[in-house]
Amino acid sequence: MRFTSETSSDGVYEQLFTLGEIPGVLWTPEGAAGARPLILMGHGGGRHKKDPDLVAPARRLVAECGFAVAAVDVPGHGDRPKEEEYDRIATENQARVDAGEELAPLIAGFQALVARQTVPEWRAVLDAVQELEHVGAGPVGYWGVSLGCGLGVPFVAAEPRVRAAVLGLGGVPASAEAAARITVPVEFMVQWDDERVPRAQSLALFDALASAEKTLHANPGKHGEVPAFELDSTLRFFARNLG
Repeated sequence: MRFTSETSSDGVYEQLFTLGEIPGVLWTPEGAAGARPLILMGHGGGRHKKDPDLVAPARRLVAECGFAVAAVDVPGHGDRPKEEEYDRIATENQARVDAGEELAPLIAGFQALVARQTVPEWRAVLDAVQELEHVGAGPVGYWGVSLGCGLGVPFVAAEPRVRAAVLGLGGVPASAEAAARITVPVEFMVQWDDERVPRAQSLALFDALASAEKTLHANPGKHGEVPAFELDSTLRFFARNLG
């Protein structure tokens, strides 16, 4: 792991890093020492590791809970080079949607393909970050919606260090098998009028989770209209399960 920049503001210490070819960011409390809970966050499609919708919860988890938070650019996003295969598939999928095919199964299939690369990458990021003295080998949580859910479900299913997860805005087509292996507490968000993921598929993914403790947070609105108060719930959820 190589750090490329370090800044601090409002009690939050931010370090940009690269791990091999993976660019990432780590937020920790300023002056932190010793082990603490770590949240890995997965950004949405077309977004990146420092997207405002990701930075806001990250900084609050650090400032209010004392956690460490890490995020990385997934393949083909942010500071990573374009992936020719992924670009080709995305172009083909758009043509198929224009020809009348349903969008959700195409998204799910694409996310399943990308997850084969991101799951081992994210596990390597956990290894590296938890070796840092100001993070340590504390409990791990995961947060990811939309693309972050599609990639996060197989990651949480595969990674035994994850003890709690916030997921949502995703559906069942490519995730049901992995969801059935998830047993940690889950908070799951659904937008009732989601134009990208059919409501029935979101509810089916929630139902497929094998967690004994799981809560469904359903709110009116489209895919990108998750209400701001859900962030307060996220902080309480992680503080209760990892603090």
